[in-house]
Amino acid sequence: MARRRKSGPNVPEDEGEDWMVTYADAITLLMAFFVMLVSFSKIELPVFEQVQAGIAEKIGGTTTKDTPIFALEATMNSVLSEASTFPPDAVNVGFDDEGLVIDFAAGYFFQPGTTVLTPGAIDVLDAVRRELEEPPYDVFYVDVEGHTSDLPPPGETFPSNWELSAAQAARVVRAFIELGMQPQWLNASGYADTDPKVPNLDVAKQPIPENQKKNERITLRLYPKS
Repeated sequence: MARRRKSGPNVPEDEGEDWMVTYADAITLLMAFFVMLVSFSKIELPVFEQVQAGIAEKIGGTTTKDTPIFALEATMNSVLSEASTFPPDAVNVGFDDEGLVIDFAAGYFFQPGTTVLTPGAIDVLDAVRRELEEPPYDVFYVDVEGHTSDLPPPGETFPSNWELSAAQAARVVRAFIELGMQPQWLNASGYADTDPKVPNLDVAKQPIPENQKKNERITLRLYPKS
């Protein structure tokens, strides 16, 4: 049974707030413990900023998330909504362990089975490039990843998905450089069908065409320079 708070003329007015001292001490200890853990571990910036924002909200009563990764997410969502002619489901902005992740459906970014960028893709890359040239985002690297489904590449240009995914990632990097981005900020990798977002096959091992389309993508990973 909950203990009732005493009332009456002989009870001090601030007796009910004594618990706040203990609460503040506990929060301070938790913060110190968190800092200690961070000092001995790899810092995952988005997770760090989410925890930081959560602590600030609990202690200070604010919900403003003005840390770099949160701000970059909001900025990129705004930039892409203005610059992209792709449908909403062709673009996704999120987080990974190191920074911001932007996925573009390869079907809208490239002509099928090629490294030929669509005009809409050039517009999007130019918008991203311009934003990353402005402080505070001029200290971000860009990893470009090519991903495919488990379907073999159409045509005879690329003998496997490895060549196709790597070539598409390299083409995006070259486009960034042609638009004026510094080469040392960029990296290109091809993953073929080894890192699907969703299963290519159902439980009966039958293809799921809509999932295969989702797995054919270009991923931009944006993370702060060391």
